[in-house]
Amino acid sequence: MKESIVLDVNGQEYSLALESNRLLVDVLREDLKMTGTKINCGIGVCGACTILLDGDTVNSCLMLAVDAVGKKITTIEGLADGDQLHPVQEAFVNHGAIQCGFCSPGMILSAKALLDENPRANELEIRRAISGNLCRCSGYTKIVEAIQGQTSLK
Repeated sequence: MKESIVLDVNGQEYSLALESNRLLVDVLREDLKMTGTKINCGIGVCGACTILLDGDTVNSCLMLAVDAVGKKITTIEGLADGDQLHPVQEAFVNHGAIQCGFCSPGMILSAKALLDENPRANELEIRRAISGNLCRCSGYTKIVEAIQGQTSLK
C-alpha cells in the first residue's frame, strides 16, 4: 500500500505516493530524477549515496524515504545556485579533486557538512569527516587540499 508523503529536497517540496519500504536513495534517483546521489555498495560503507539531512551527512541507501518526512534534504543538485557552483564544488574542480566523479557528490556533501560545523577544520578533522566516503581513483591528497582551501585557516 502506498503512503502519501511530502519531502523537502533542496528547498522544494515534493508530494509523493510511495511504498513505505522505499529507500531514500531510490526515491531521489528514480522518482525525483536527482541522479547526482549515487548507488554503489547499498550497505552504507562507500558514501556514494551521501546526502545532507538537516545539515548532517546520511547514507541515503540506509534510510527509508518516509523517515525523511519533515526534514530538509540536500543533494549535490541543491548546492549550486543556478550556474554558480558552491565554493566547495568549485574548490574540488580547481584542485583537480574530481577524477571519475563517482564519489564526488558524497565527498563534497561531507566536506560541506564539516565546514558548516567547523570552518577551521585541520587536516586530521578533514580526513575523519570524509572517512565514510571511499574514492578508488585517488590517494585523497587533492580532495583534502580542496577542502583545506575552504577552511578559514587558509
